[in-house]
Amino acid sequence: MTTAIDHHPARLRRSVLCVPADNARALAKVRQLAADAVIFDLEDAVAPEHKGEAREALVRHLSKNRPDCEVVIRVNALGSGFGQMDLTAALAANPDAILLPKVESPADVQTAVDWLAENDAPESLRLWAMIETPRGLINVAATAETGRTFGGRLDCFVVGLNDLRKETGVPVHPGRAYLVPWLMQILLAARGSGLDVIDAVFNDFRDAEGFEAECRQGRDMGYDGKMLIHPAQIGPANEHFGLDQAAIEEARAIIAAFDLPENAEKGVINLHGRMVERLHLDQALKLAAKADMIERRKARP
Repeated sequence: MTTAIDHHPARLRRSVLCVPADNARALAKVRQLAADAVIFDLEDAVAPEHKGEAREALVRHLSKNRPDCEVVIRVNALGSGFGQMDLTAALAANPDAILLPKVESPADVQTAVDWLAENDAPESLRLWAMIETPRGLINVAATAETGRTFGGRLDCFVVGLNDLRKETGVPVHPGRAYLVPWLMQILLAARGSGLDVIDAVFNDFRDAEGFEAECRQGRDMGYDGKMLIHPAQIGPANEHFGLDQAAIEEARAIIAAFDLPENAEKGVINLHGRMVERLHLDQALKLAAKADMIERRKARP
């Protein structure tokens, strides 16, 4: 099958559960959950006086109980006094990615990239960035560009609306009408640099109807998945950010068509009366890869 060469390979990120790194009970449950990714949080969820214990507990936990999903560790800001100790612990825990909080400019990402290079981090280690301040939003396109540079590790944006609401005064309203322009701005910046982008948390985990409505909205805006605060949100997120069967079949038809010898050198082909370009092939390859990932996750015991 035709394969895609991409600085940002396809990953399944429909449901991204945030778990406090110092909550032993929550940590113990993670391996039983169907989340596509888990963020082990050393930042907001951990009180300053407990951060040292949380680092040690997280490294111990992941050494013996690593979940079968993408593992992300959210560190404190590098200028907070905790950031470098968090990064050191994160390297010991060997996550798939490190989530940087309150990223406001490309320099915030580059500082982390430089630190990781100086400390011999594996090349496979990715960076995620929280966009959750007005300055971060203003600079989001420039920050996204750091994911396109040689040696750049940036792979994904996560939207933080709680802090953005607090700093702008925008109230919590169903439908997020006043926030949609900002959500789309972040999405466009991410897509322009080939990044994934995860929608913000929905705070009332008891409001299942409101949560599902926000999942549908995020999906329709083009987001890859949603950051979650409770295991009960995993199933609905996986469903709403899942793949349409018709889209999967179309993607596989596009891949099969470009794999035909007579189409090997063509940039555009005619598929059932529709003109299909190689940019559609790239999209089809990513979609088919995600479909395969979903099937493998379903087949897990």
